Amino acid sequence: MLSYAGVFVLFAALLHASWNAMLHSNDDRFLSMTWMSIAIGAVATFVILFTPRPAHAAWPYLIASGLVHIVYNVTLVRSYRRNDLALAYPIARGSSPLLVTLGAALFAHEAIGPLHVLGIVMISGGIVAIALQGQHVSRAGVLAALTTGVTIALYTVIDGIGVRLSGGEALAYTAWMFLFYWLMPLLFVARRGSAALWAPLRAAPMTVGSSLIGGLVSIAAYGIVIWALQSGAMGMVSALRETSVVFAVLIGRVFLREAVSRKRWLACVIVAGGAVCLGL
Repeated sequence: MLSYAGVFVLFAALLHASWNAMLHSNDDRFLSMTWMSIAIGAVATFVILFTPRPAHAAWPYLIASGLVHIVYNVTLVRSYRRNDLALAYPIARGSSPLLVTLGAALFAHEAIGPLHVLGIVMISGGIVAIALQGQHVSRAGVLAALTTGVTIALYTVIDGIGVRLSGGEALAYTAWMFLFYWLMPLLFVARRGSAALWAPLRAAPMTVGSSLIGGLVSIAAYGIVIWALQSGAMGMVSALRETSVVFAVLIGRVFLREAVSRKRWLACVIVAGGAVCLGL
């Protein structure tokens, strides 16, 4: 049986797939990500007013993670410009659990059992299979998605170590890290100007609204993951979170009308089987 932490991570996976679908469904993903970041930064600013600061040892990791998250946001937007959700999302998410497991072993000296290794391999393999079946995949598209996967693995390992050094202040650690999302609107304004940021409030308020909701869903999804990283093995937490790919396939099929083959459904079953292995 999965632990209650594992159940929460699976719920975070659903939330994560949901906000990625919101982002992908908007035509201007850079603008959408910017408004998502504004929502995230606003919530983080509010939370830090009422929480103690993380321990000093966590700050180098907190700062590094915040900066890597900004790189992740940019690479994610670029990946979605080149690929469908059902392609870009699985490649990005599927490549990260094995990288996280390796990073956790090298930098946090974590070790996991053979069954859990099998589960991580099944999840990663099934996710990549979901992405590659029956699609023409460009080298540029795969590179963009893999770059996103590397940034995911990097910030996951950083946060896994950082939150354990935070003195038990996972919420405060998460909020201070998410303050860096205020850099996204600055980046947007630097590239397009302030008028391009504010004009959609009148021209497309529903798009801005969905982006703000996506930001709130995002902060909840990753907040749960950081909480789980306090005590759970990083590779296992990462792999469970990446079962969000199955949710993304479902969302892509139901709401975005993307085709799903039988082989892709079989790959989803393999991913689910890997999640079961992690719960044993």
